[in-house]
Amino acid sequence: MSGGEQQMAAIGRALMSKPRLLILDEPSLGIAPILIKEIFETVKELEKGGLSILMVEQNAYQALKYADYAYILQMGRVLRSGTPSELKNVEELRKAYFSIV
Repeated sequence: MSGGEQQMAAIGRALMSKPRLLILDEPSLGIAPILIKEIFETVKELEKGGLSILMVEQNAYQALKYADYAYILQMGRVLRSGTPSELKNVEELRKAYFSIV
C-alpha cells in the first residue's frame, strides 16, 4: 500500500473501536502532497461528526487550516497557543513555521 493508503487504513482501524478521542501523530509525514489534503479533509469530517481529535503535525500551515485551536511547540515547550487566525498573524511564527515573510 502507498503511504496515503496506509494512513487511511490506520485511521480506519482506530475508528473501528468507536473512540471519543482520536490521536494522530503526523498524519502527513511521508505522504504525497495530493493525498495530504484528502487526509486532512477526512479528519475534519470526523471532527464535524463529533469526534475529538488531537493531532501532532510538522506541517503547521496545513494543520492550522483545519484546527480549531493549536499549540506551537519548540524544544518541548509551548511557544504560543491560540486559534489558527491568531497564530497565523504572529510575525515570528509566520517566518519560522510557515515560510511566509
